[in-house]
Amino acid sequence: MLPPFKIFAGTKSEYMAKEICEDLGVELGKMNIQHFADGEFEVSFEESIRGCEVYLVQSTFPNCDNLMELLLMIDAAKRASAASIIAVMPYFGWARQDRKDKPRVSIAAKLVADLLSTAGVNRVICMDLHADQIQGFFNVPVDHLYASSVFIPYIESLHLDNMVIATPDVGGAKRANNYAKYFDVPLVLCHKQRAKANVVASMTVIGDVKDKNVILIDDMVDTAGTITKAADLMMSEGAKSVRALCSHAIMSDPASQRVDDCSVVEMIFTNSIPYKGNCKKCTILSVAHLFADTIRRVHENQSISSQYLI
Repeated sequence: MLPPFKIFAGTKSEYMAKEICEDLGVELGKMNIQHFADGEFEVSFEESIRGCEVYLVQSTFPNCDNLMELLLMIDAAKRASAASIIAVMPYFGWARQDRKDKPRVSIAAKLVADLLSTAGVNRVICMDLHADQIQGFFNVPVDHLYASSVFIPYIESLHLDNMVIATPDVGGAKRANNYAKYFDVPLVLCHKQRAKANVVASMTVIGDVKDKNVILIDDMVDTAGTITKAADLMMSEGAKSVRALCSHAIMSDPASQRVDDCSVVEMIFTNSIPYKGNCKKCTILSVAHLFADTIRRVHENQSISSQYLI
């Protein structure tokens, strides 16, 4: 007999949890978050979860309240005698800080992993981490999903000829190379140099994009400085068109305006983060079914490897 499972959502990820519940044919669990005048808040479950497998849906994009909410949800579930606690994190925030790239800096991704483990999480389900090795920061199982399962069918629906896959920086070469192998098309790299965080000083294209339909692949777009500069550069090199597929739409100002003003034809995101901008070039694809199917398989102790297209 499998234990019953219930799904709950943090404040900013309720939209995703509702889609997941609809796909699974279950009701979203009842939870209350009470806010105090000074900004402190308290999490409480409004139904029994004793002996249940509890799935907590919450992306940890800014601000820090989303991370703190998830930690309190985990702690409350543990103290309410849940059989197991699974954090469903479509977007794992703080992931860009995954190593010491200069002296005397924090490794925030490791710290967040430790916080989740200390709070009492038993498993993590996430998607398109900034760096795959972040899975190793956890001492609990991590199911790392890929947005390729929704991006690849979308690319195929475009029926593009003379297609090349590109990456806006060398750090994303492995991710882009997987797409290039799948479609059996050339890979183009962009080499960038940063003046400081969120500011690109210079960029060069490595590869041939002349008369090609370019698909830029990246895991996240923050201020959109890198990806728009890459799109404009490739068009100047003779590209026929440039589209961008990015898993997480952070889209901090002035990202939407930059995308509207640049040469990119279309910017495709997943709904791992709720995009509330008004950029006409942005297309949002839902990954709720991907997470719903993973939850179903995890609960029934089935393999999830069939979900990985690349």
